[in-house]
Amino acid sequence: MSTPASTARTSRLRLIVIQALVFSLFATLAARLYYVQVAHGPSYRAQAASQSVREVVQQPVRGLIVDDQGVPLVTNRTSWVVSIDHTVLDKLDAADRRTLLKRVSGVVHVKVRKIEKTLADWNGSQYQPVPIAADVKQKVALAILEQPEDYPGVLAQKETVRAYPHPYGIDAADVLGYLSPITSDEYSAAKKAGDESLNNTSVVGRAGVEKEYDEWLRGMPGYTSVTVDSQGRQIGEGESVAAQPGDTLVTSIDAKLQGVVERQLHQTIETARKTYDPVTHKNYVADSGAVVVMEAKTGRVVAMASQPTYDPSEWVGGITQKQLDRLYSKKAGYPLVSRVTQGQFAPGSTWKPFMTAGALSDDLSADSRFDCGSGLQIGNRWFKNYESESYGSISFAEALNVSCDTFFYQVGLHFWNKYGSDPADAKAKDPLAAAAHTFGFGEPTGIDIPGEAGGRVGDRAWRADYYTAMKSYYCRMDEKGTAPTSFLKLFAHEFCLEGNYFRQGDAANFTIGQGDTMVTPIQLARAYAAMSNGGTVYAPTVGKAIVSSDGTVLKRITPKVVGHAKVSKKAIDYVNTALLGTLKPDGAWNGTLAWKFGGFPLDQIHLRGKTGSAEVEGKQSTSWVATYDKNYVVVMMVTQAGTGSGTSGPAVRKIWEALYGIDGMTVDPAKAAIPGTTPPKALPVFGKDGSILPPDSSTTNGQRARKEH
Repeated sequence: MSTPASTARTSRLRLIVIQALVFSLFATLAARLYYVQVAHGPSYRAQAASQSVREVVQQPVRGLIVDDQGVPLVTNRTSWVVSIDHTVLDKLDAADRRTLLKRVSGVVHVKVRKIEKTLADWNGSQYQPVPIAADVKQKVALAILEQPEDYPGVLAQKETVRAYPHPYGIDAADVLGYLSPITSDEYSAAKKAGDESLNNTSVVGRAGVEKEYDEWLRGMPGYTSVTVDSQGRQIGEGESVAAQPGDTLVTSIDAKLQGVVERQLHQTIETARKTYDPVTHKNYVADSGAVVVMEAKTGRVVAMASQPTYDPSEWVGGITQKQLDRLYSKKAGYPLVSRVTQGQFAPGSTWKPFMTAGALSDDLSADSRFDCGSGLQIGNRWFKNYESESYGSISFAEALNVSCDTFFYQVGLHFWNKYGSDPADAKAKDPLAAAAHTFGFGEPTGIDIPGEAGGRVGDRAWRADYYTAMKSYYCRMDEKGTAPTSFLKLFAHEFCLEGNYFRQGDAANFTIGQGDTMVTPIQLARAYAAMSNGGTVYAPTVGKAIVSSDGTVLKRITPKVVGHAKVSKKAIDYVNTALLGTLKPDGAWNGTLAWKFGGFPLDQIHLRGKTGSAEVEGKQSTSWVATYDKNYVVVMMVTQAGTGSGTSGPAVRKIWEALYGIDGMTVDPAKAAIPGTTPPKALPVFGKDGSILPPDSSTTNGQRARKEH
């Protein structure tokens, strides 16, 4: 039994223990507070700050693209863009999230499923709002801004996007190209390379000059640090670095002439589709076409058009799957393919002037004559005279004017017999193939538009290389009998046996631009420019200069010489003189273009020309017209459209009339599409107020209002 004294001692002991415990707890708390606030305070404060401060990217205004007169081809405009803040959305429960997305979907007219996919596919910063709708109406944007309680984490703001003013009704899609968002791989590569001009929300050029000159056009992004509360709402701003606008690209394109070219190509195709083809007994398909206008002395591209085409504005703000499917579809004719730089076609008789230059640079002369008959028997095959009547013994000039195939068959046979009668000799001398290569065929021209095709010169060297690469494929097809057509069945069998042989028939076909030879319209235009200027081969250019936002010329893009045609000057002079006759009636016959250029002032505008009607297995013939004078080259091509002069001749004439201001037999420079009838050497004048004026020809350098490095 405890005594009162012992009970008191026990109570005091308990009190002491409790006091010790309380003291130790306070000591531990004090130590922890010291640890958090003093020892590691800066670290935790930095982490807290990082959670409330976000870095928002300010995309730069992309540089303008203008024509040679300063006319804007691509500009910028503001667009209301609605975005969703991931960090706020992720804090909502499933029901509230679904309600919010449905509410946003209803006002911006974008399906919830698409919004969720956009959010899921976002590869940008988690602190960067994700754009889910562009070009929304202003009243919608203002409603979102005025009712933040109904749209937590939803932002509406103005952003700059690409605009296409379409001067003179042009699209120029194959020249300009388009933009699309940067991919994660591209962004990773940019970070690795230390490229600060790109970020995870950038858009980049995908085709045309938008891609070629992307580094100049894109500018430098800016950044703003913003403070937000726990709901992601902005409560303050920190440091800010302003975005730097992109530079302006001045091109050699003339918008007014570009409009003429695009309309003429479109009208030519539409007319061909309504025209009966007596060979296939149906209307022409006319499924694609191209036109190039080039400066003969510099290689600058003044206008170029391709059909089918597309509107570059389709890509602004994101492209729909339906639109994308059409751009890549066979039914639509693959609109993204530029027939000017990527389309490869048999050149037909437009090839003959280069064969003439090669022949006259070897052992044939201006006095050489061959028979122009209805056809020629070569081995077991009858090679017909497709383009002309029978004219008997004629010269090179006459053969060019009337486009006599049988004449050129014999030219090809002459050199095959002289240098390469062994069909298996891939290294035999061939002055005709050499001429083709020296004018730049068989390789990309180097034009400043990405994705260019190289074409091919179908000579004996190419034949041997192709045989090596494809022998197993065709031999397997021949052995298993899997050829899809009777033509391919026969081809596979013959190719497997002697596909490397370059026979007499191949030599004959080569001289008239048939067989395995393929060219792009830009290659053909470049080669005719070399014929016009005496043999200088240029890399065609569209870019002319890069100008900063304050008008400073940062870079001049000068014409680049890539070669000189290794044929005799006498041969070039002969061809240039001979091709004058293609547009004129001459004694007993007319040149192949004469019937389309009657009443044209040829005594003032000394045009030269060559037509072509290239045969394609299983299709209607390809229409070609190539024309030039001392200043320009105009080349037009329409596939499955019949003869060169009949289909393309009228449009080519109208382009020349626009170039020089021709009305009937009158040449009026004041009415010319390009002031002064030749492209300006000076650049447009860039004012300090942002205005852009046509080149000032009254000053020495044409840039009175512009400072220059």
